[in-house]
Amino acid sequence: MRFADKLFFMMTALLTVIFTVFGVWLLSSNFQRMIRREMEQGNVESQTFQYLFEVAYHSMSDYGDGYAIPKAVDSVVPNLEKRGTTLFVLNGEWEYFYGEETLAQEGGLEAVTELLGSFTPGSSYVCGIRLQGDRNVLYSIGVSTVAEQELYLGMCRELTGIYEERQTLLNQYRLALSVLVLVGGVSIYIMARYITRPIRALNKVVGRIASGEYDMRSHNCSRDEIGALSDSFNRMSDRLVEQMKELEREAKNKELEAKQKEDFTAAFAHELKTPLTSIIGYADMLNSIELTEEERRDAYFYIFNQGKRLESLSHKLLDMVSMEKNPVSMRPVSTKKLEDNLRVTMRPIFKNRQIKGKISLEKATIQGDDELLLSLFYNLLDNAVKAVEADGFILMKGICLGEEYEIKVVDNGRGIPQEEIGRITEAFYMVDKSRSRKEGGAGIGMALCQQIITMHKGNMQISSNVGEGTVIRLLFPLHS
Repeated sequence: MRFADKLFFMMTALLTVIFTVFGVWLLSSNFQRMIRREMEQGNVESQTFQYLFEVAYHSMSDYGDGYAIPKAVDSVVPNLEKRGTTLFVLNGEWEYFYGEETLAQEGGLEAVTELLGSFTPGSSYVCGIRLQGDRNVLYSIGVSTVAEQELYLGMCRELTGIYEERQTLLNQYRLALSVLVLVGGVSIYIMARYITRPIRALNKVVGRIASGEYDMRSHNCSRDEIGALSDSFNRMSDRLVEQMKELEREAKNKELEAKQKEDFTAAFAHELKTPLTSIIGYADMLNSIELTEEERRDAYFYIFNQGKRLESLSHKLLDMVSMEKNPVSMRPVSTKKLEDNLRVTMRPIFKNRQIKGKISLEKATIQGDDELLLSLFYNLLDNAVKAVEADGFILMKGICLGEEYEIKVVDNGRGIPQEEIGRITEAFYMVDKSRSRKEGGAGIGMALCQQIITMHKGNMQISSNVGEGTVIRLLFPLHS
């Protein structure tokens, strides 16, 4: 059952109960007040009857009870019965002096007998309402002591009109209550539908969000509790959407990370397999085949060369693992100190490869680890050396740019295809695999460089053209 229907039935039932109870109480109170008024009037009339009877009796008491009592009754009764009241007189032995025939015709003898039996010692008056057929009759009986005997002076009056009036009012109220419940019910239903309209609208929004329309929001702008609920729901929806997007990003990142680890493992296994296969093959050949001296020297050289390549690969892998596990200690590093170290290291390499190399770093201080920075710059220069032919040039230049320090590594080597630039920082990725292995590379140097740059909160940009050369631009925050 809908909330609007529940509200309608509850309010209609409450309205019906309230007006029913109120109407019953009002009619009952009015009826009881009319009955009390009739009983009070009956008491007054009974006292009047008793007084007039005693006055008449005493005026004729000298003639004896047998004469005085009937005469007193005859003188009083005609005046009082003209008001629509029936009178009766009887003694303590329940012998009637007047009214027995009338009571017998109306069926009131049993009612009088019952009321006489309800007298208690010391009481002088009793009254009650009795049902006689379809009539309601009020009886009132008083006690009068005359001639040393007790006489019961009673009167009865029909109250059927009052009961009929009550029934008429009750029927009219039932009709009015039915109309009121009908009109009130329709009004309550309309108001219930109006009040719950924002809730129905919010429920539709919830349903559409549940079906996948996550951009749906409630547009209720009221300032009541439902408006506050709509605002809270919108905030909850925004938060849930953000969390879902965050979970999707995390899932994608985990998937990408898993793929990268899988690719890393496959590439690492491949990089180990190639030199190990060559080393094992040449070692077996040296052990099982008679070779000339020149062939032996070639085999020894190849085993040595592949062993150095594995050594270089292991050192770089250790560097990457150590950087991931151990926090880097950041401290001020002088660019001039880096320049001196790089010049000393690279001068013989440039000379042996017949390359024109220049290293010039403007004096400044950057925040970082000097050993990692030297490893970064050495790897970049080493890659440039491998890409440049004899008589080529390599330039490393550093300058201050506002709050950043820029270092460019420029060469006129083979260059990198545009579609390959985005992948050269992946572990074991090599643009020219045969040439890289010939130069002793394993495709892990640029991945190591990227990791060092990230740890120093720097940025690397690569631009290159095949056959023209490569420019690598690094930006580091200056030490404040």
